[in-house]
Amino acid sequence: MARTNRQTSRVQVYLNDPKIVSGLNREARSGRMPLSQAAGRAIARGLLKSPQADPEDRLLRLERSLRDHMRSTARDMQIIQELLIEVARAFFLRLPDAVVDQDPTVQAAVDRRIERLLDATAARIVAGRSDRDAAPGPAREPRSFEAPN
Repeated sequence: MARTNRQTSRVQVYLNDPKIVSGLNREARSGRMPLSQAAGRAIARGLLKSPQADPEDRLLRLERSLRDHMRSTARDMQIIQELLIEVARAFFLRLPDAVVDQDPTVQAAVDRRIERLLDATAARIVAGRSDRDAAPGPAREPRSFEAPN
């Protein structure tokens, strides 16, 4: 009968902790195997539970955490946008409420103002500047934290 030669490595380990030695002895007796096999199995179990140093795994974990962060940021931004629209609505309706505020014409004017406000804000965001930057006026000294032209 042909004997298959399994590739084995010989490693010598010195253990100073008596608890680990007794635990390995107990495992070897319960599994009816040599002490070296029990140590090999214990090391294998320990390696399976440890975080791997695989760069692909770390990249995948980073990608997942970034995706989770993007979801929570999108949710937060939606909440902030809804709150801002409600504040703008209350602002344009003039507090305290007046009877004229319930007029459909006034309501339509308020909605039109909100749409213009949102359009102007979106245009500024896309352009990457604010109204203060775009307004003509006296030339001012460039600041060190501004983006270069």
